[in-house]
Amino acid sequence: MKTIVTAVLLTVIAITPTFAAEFSQGRQLSSADDFAVLAPRDRVAIENRILTERLDALLPELMAETKLDMWLVINREYAEDPVYFTLVPQPTFAARRTTMLVFSRKADGSVERLSVNRYPFGAPYTAAWSGGDLTEQWQALAKVITERDPQRIGINVSADWPVADGLTKGLHQLLLDVLPKHYASRLVSAESLVVRWMEQRTESELDIYPHIVSLARAVIAEAFSAKVITPGVTTTEDVAWYIRQRYEALGLPVWFMPDVNLQRPGLPCEAQAASCASQGVIQRGDVLHTDVGICYLKLCTDTQEMGYVLKVNEQEVPAGLKKALATGNQWQDSLTRQFKTGRTGNEVLANTIKESKKQGIISSTYTHPLGFVGHAPGPTIGMWDHQTPDLEHGQWPLYANTAYAIEGNIKQQVPEWDGHYVQIKLEQSAYFDGKEVIYLAGRQTQWHLVR
Repeated sequence: MKTIVTAVLLTVIAITPTFAAEFSQGRQLSSADDFAVLAPRDRVAIENRILTERLDALLPELMAETKLDMWLVINREYAEDPVYFTLVPQPTFAARRTTMLVFSRKADGSVERLSVNRYPFGAPYTAAWSGGDLTEQWQALAKVITERDPQRIGINVSADWPVADGLTKGLHQLLLDVLPKHYASRLVSAESLVVRWMEQRTESELDIYPHIVSLARAVIAEAFSAKVITPGVTTTEDVAWYIRQRYEALGLPVWFMPDVNLQRPGLPCEAQAASCASQGVIQRGDVLHTDVGICYLKLCTDTQEMGYVLKVNEQEVPAGLKKALATGNQWQDSLTRQFKTGRTGNEVLANTIKESKKQGIISSTYTHPLGFVGHAPGPTIGMWDHQTPDLEHGQWPLYANTAYAIEGNIKQQVPEWDGHYVQIKLEQSAYFDGKEVIYLAGRQTQWHLVR
């Protein structure tokens, strides 16, 4: 792990401009053409290798950590469990008919991986049953379970975590019906295992994650340039669609429609406003913002960056805006300094708010985990619409080797705008190694410029 982290650090640390010289890990990108993108066929072997590594090494640790003897993932076609696609080999597009996965922890700590499916997967699973009808399938599942006689059987039911609530009511009842009556008390929520499985990153994933994030950031660099924007002509919607179509051309699916908005003097932006964002034709002197996210090789990104459209007589960003971006970087540092293994998301939020107030920064923090999905399970560190403790996900502690979208904003008055506020909204994908936060593809410490 140390070797990988060192490599990531060497990749992302770069020289930053005068107003951001104190801020580490700044990195500028220019084009997605600088980064390779694998064809869909070539992605399969990599994704399956990483899956097997996770099942071999990570899952046994997590089942022991969460004290589960067995884990059942049962779902049907068009009603797939949210965790299902993180567990099955590619190419898999659906749960064929009814698909059952059984993970049974053995005495030596290893985990037996079985499928009880009409259509077997093959590696990395062993088929305990295949073919036959649905009644036989359920009977086969009951036999697999009773032969191993587990005391704590995890099932995916949860009131608090959507990703851990994938077992439908109908399938839950069928499971109860097929098992001996005394097994009902052995069925427990697998929510802790599901969250840990979803949030934990491995060395192989960390090898590729910087490349994925670089692709995400590089398309933003293209979008916030004269290659895409003609001041007085191009609209914010035009730029949003460029971003989406550019990713699609690269074979990189977005997980939400990209957002592009603008700010300028005279448009509403109050110190306590949740968001300062307007739409329309982009003019010289405008501040631009985008929020985009892609998924590639099963890992997702979430990125927000800022751009500026130079006026005819300008060669660089006004000093007030440079200082505002630097304040945004300062807020990021205040937040990431609070990352400590075992500290809850609510504790990180409270400490960040306290430090920002001490520094006189008007800030809002709403950071979340990243991984197999963009809004991944793990510790919630504030919400955009409230800066108070989250009684559910905010209580989850930070673990080492997890990834986050370092997300939030600051507001600052700009002298060149007659004291009007600008909102700097930043979001960068990062990795917490248990000791420090490392931006996976650097972070924005300089403005994107449209000349």
